[in-house]
Amino acid sequence: MKIKVCGMKFSENVSNLVDIGIDYVGFIKWQKSSRFSSNTPKISDSIKKVGVFVDSPISEIKYSIKKNNFDLVQLHGNESIDYCHSLKGSSLIIKAFNIYEKFCFSKLEGYEDVCDYFLFDSKGVLPGGNGKKFDWSLLKNYKLEKPFFISGGIGINDIFQVKELIKSNLPVHAVDINSKFENSPGEKNTELIKLFKEKLEL
Repeated sequence: MKIKVCGMKFSENVSNLVDIGIDYVGFIKWQKSSRFSSNTPKISDSIKKVGVFVDSPISEIKYSIKKNNFDLVQLHGNESIDYCHSLKGSSLIIKAFNIYEKFCFSKLEGYEDVCDYFLFDSKGVLPGGNGKKFDWSLLKNYKLEKPFFISGGIGINDIFQVKELIKSNLPVHAVDINSKFENSPGEKNTELIKLFKEKLEL
């Protein structure tokens, strides 16, 4: 199980995550977010950089990919299938969906060919970063083979639940953590993240 830490803002904080062995680091490029990152620090190639966007102009995303050397883009708004298709070849694509009780997973079928991963998050006031988990039992309705990131209010006390999800037949690619591991918006508690990673690997 790979780990993505999202909502990073500070260079030294990011460097510490490289030392821990985190797989993905996310930088939010949506200006309304308290974790908005205007500058993306240069980091080791051993960790994949993800640019997180919300309904941004395609030209803006392509420019940001080149400027920041993003390995992946995470689309966390209402981006259409055609929108995603227009970014193919620029970087790998993660398309986020907010999951709720009556969410229809069949609508994801059209995104399979234009996205590399899905990300499942909780539905809230903001596009993401609401700090709440959705009902993971709803994932039993997911019948596709596209690998996904699991996100939304995951904390150190959710280790057992994450491990149970790993044991399932679902194509879980990575766990995405954010607000539950923060000292303040954008500043992560690296010791807590290290503990989470260690417990996940036991």
